[in-house]
Amino acid sequence: MITADIMKKIKLIDLRTKLLVNEMFSGEYQSIFKGRGIEFSEVREYIYGDDIRTIDWNVTARMGKPYVKIYEEERELTVIILFDVSSSTLFGSRQHTKRDAMIELAALFAFSAVENNDRVGAVLFSNQIEKYIPARKDKIHALRILRELLYPRPPQRETRLSCAFDFINNTQMRKCIILVLSDFFDVDYEKPFKMMAKRHDVIPIVVVDPLEGAIINHRGLFFLADIETGSSQVVDTADTFVRKNYRRRLTASRVNRTKLFTSLGIDYIELTAGEPYIKPLIEFFQKRARKL
Repeated sequence: MITADIMKKIKLIDLRTKLLVNEMFSGEYQSIFKGRGIEFSEVREYIYGDDIRTIDWNVTARMGKPYVKIYEEERELTVIILFDVSSSTLFGSRQHTKRDAMIELAALFAFSAVENNDRVGAVLFSNQIEKYIPARKDKIHALRILRELLYPRPPQRETRLSCAFDFINNTQMRKCIILVLSDFFDVDYEKPFKMMAKRHDVIPIVVVDPLEGAIINHRGLFFLADIETGSSQVVDTADTFVRKNYRRRLTASRVNRTKLFTSLGIDYIELTAGEPYIKPLIEFFQKRARKL
């Protein structure tokens, strides 16, 4: 059942993303996400300057004058949004949580896919697959995905990225665009990620919160709670060892995922919850376009 609060959020996100899709991202989306290949469309009479390699000799022989084959890109794509609904994405030190930012980004890509007549689906995951929405290509379907992303989930769900990647590897046989929306607070997901990247066009979108890296710049006692496991402890950030250990673990997580993406030649986006995301997305589109 859709509550009034969820319906209000759906309408707000729909309005906020509609302008971006129509005037900014639709063209960018189509230019960087290519179809599966080239397929035959029709033949037409040869025009001076046409590539002679495209001449259809059978038709030319029958018609008594040269004809060429016309090919078009097979445009329809399948976009799968891998969406992390673990409890760590509910953290937010500003007005918006990481989950809020991820939902708006998911809506932006889902509506862009529909606008370009592509199919879009979603996999919601935590330490298990919470929901699988097979890909379709109409606006109502995209709104259904948005509704599921907004629907409240059980608390204290841990992150297991490998679960989501294994699911894609086992269910998606044809090449897809895989958008991974997560804070990537996990380990031991590299093997299934590499397998997924071999078959699909994978785009990780890493969403972080500014306080996660800034807390060690403040001195004092902090009560920290793990919203995924429920455990808590008091941390003294004035302690040099504590600061160094926290910085080391935070840096290692970021370095490891960046190294993984770079080694596979994968373009990724890193965004901060509560900050504008237009510029980083445009820079991502431009970077991908330069590679085409």
